[in-house]
Order: sequence, then C-alpha cells, then structure tokens
Amino acid sequence: MNGTVDLAERVRAYAEFFATLTPQSLDRLDELFTHRARFKDPFNDVSGVPAIRAVFEHMYRVCPAPRFEVREWALSGQTAFIRWRFTDGPTVGRRMALDVDGMSRVVFDEAGRVLEHVDYWDPAAALYERIPMFGALLRALRRKLSAE
Repeated sequence: MNGTVDLAERVRAYAEFFATLTPQSLDRLDELFTHRARFKDPFNDVSGVPAIRAVFEHMYRVCPAPRFEVREWALSGQTAFIRWRFTDGPTVGRRMALDVDGMSRVVFDEAGRVLEHVDYWDPAAALYERIPMFGALLRALRRKLSAE
C-alpha cells in the first residue's frame, strides 16, 4: 500500500483482538497501542501500556470468564466507534454475572496504533442497581425521571 496504513483493517484487527482477548494476548498491547496511549472507562483513566495492561490484568482477577462480543464498528477519519457486549460468566451463588452493552471511541495515529481508547457504558445499570438498597433507590430514581 505504498507505506500507507489500511485503517479499516487495523480497526478490524483491533476489534478481533478484544473479541478473542485472553491473559496471554495482553502481551500484544505494545503492538496495538502507542507507548503513551490513554485508556478510559467508568472506573479507570490511565496512560501508558503498563497501566493499560494493569487494567486488563485486574479484570482477569475479578471476573471469572470475561468476554467481549464485538457487535459492529464504524470508522470516521482516524476515529473508530466499536459497539460491544461484555459478559463475565454465569451467575454463581451470590455473585451475579455481568452483562453490559457499551461503546468504545478509539483514536488511531497515522501508523494505525491506538492513541486513545475511551469506553462508554452505564455502570449504574450494570453494577450499582444490583446492590440491594442502593439498587432500589436507583431504580426508583430512574422511574421518577423517565418520560414514560
């Protein structure tokens, strides 16, 4: 391609990386991210590959079987939008399984490496509403603020 990067192919490969993510594949983060890349989600805002790796290592420690299902993606300039579903295994005992729909905005540099990855998802619906008293309060608040 005369030295140019096929960004659509890079986005496809990046989405596939998350769809097949394992603890072993974290070794590939250096290939995918720039050394000062930023990763942000509702609980983390970190920069640099070692910090990004730490976020995913933590995920593997607290989630028994994390899985990302990439539903679709779109590309606009150097920015990709990836819609996904995250699950972390079956409900076991008192531990309720997570089932989260979300979207990532991923900005690529000219070489096709990730400069910034920002996840957007609703932690209240995914986590907080599962806490007995807090969840009841959030559900009541949602009903009160709903237009329906």
